[in-house]
Amino acid sequence: MSEAPPLIIISGPTGVGKTDVAVALAEPLGAEIISADAVQVYRHMDIGTAKPSQEQQARVRHHLIDVVDPDEPFNAALYKTMADAVIKNLYQKGRPIFVAGGTGLYIKALTRGLFPSEEQDSDVRKGLRQEAETLGLERLYERLQQVDPVAAGRIHPNDTYRIIRAIEVYKVTGQPISQHQRVHGFGDVRYRMLRIGLTLDRNILYDYINRRVDHMLASGLLEEVRWLLGQGYPSTLKPMRSIGYRHMGDYLEGRVTWDETVRLFKRDTRRYAKRQYTWFKADPEIHWFEPGRIEDMRKRIDLFLTRSA
Repeated sequence: MSEAPPLIIISGPTGVGKTDVAVALAEPLGAEIISADAVQVYRHMDIGTAKPSQEQQARVRHHLIDVVDPDEPFNAALYKTMADAVIKNLYQKGRPIFVAGGTGLYIKALTRGLFPSEEQDSDVRKGLRQEAETLGLERLYERLQQVDPVAAGRIHPNDTYRIIRAIEVYKVTGQPISQHQRVHGFGDVRYRMLRIGLTLDRNILYDYINRRVDHMLASGLLEEVRWLLGQGYPSTLKPMRSIGYRHMGDYLEGRVTWDETVRLFKRDTRRYAKRQYTWFKADPEIHWFEPGRIEDMRKRIDLFLTRSA
């Protein structure tokens, strides 16, 4: 591709309505949607992942849903490779491209790239996290400004993950992360992007989440997990340890009562939404909207696509 394709990214916490909004925005444009959900990639895991319905997928084609079985390996690097191929194909066809989901690491891998695993050190990272907790994130950010002012200029002072990651790379390799970005090409703009984040009042979102859990249970999530276990997918598999699936598995294997299962399922989903907010709020490029502001989002998208033409 001779130029960077434009992407419209719809992100936000679980339960906020990303799929509904993405379909409503993509359908009139004849666009297609690439899922950015770390569990929707797995076949047979439908209810607990809140996959787009058959009706939604009939209205707008979705990609990177149901691409591997639960016992097959999948990670952010594979996601990036597969998503890049879809984007190339859609861009050549002239289709507008949406990326919708709440897995921040997958979106980061797609838009910024990933570093080789040998540049990681869990002990160094653990020590930096402890420093952030005891001394404060501001102190770590000041250190980053000293060892890598270029990276510090790109990273928000509240972005705990990227600050720690940048210092970790410097301590492990002896070179600034910005230098690695230049060498590996990760500093290049891979795509032109419009980032849209969906947000709701926290209490309203938590109420939606609680009701969504009730709906998943009423729709047969327990039976779905019982079937998966019966097919030979053990509860120790990575996707089977995701929210909802691990709770059903723990109940079916007799470790937790039903009432406690439901309570923990709702609590852990709310906590996950809070972590997602923390991740996405650290990105200053995201334009935040409440899910009902479809027309406002549509105007922003039209302007973006016009400028990207």
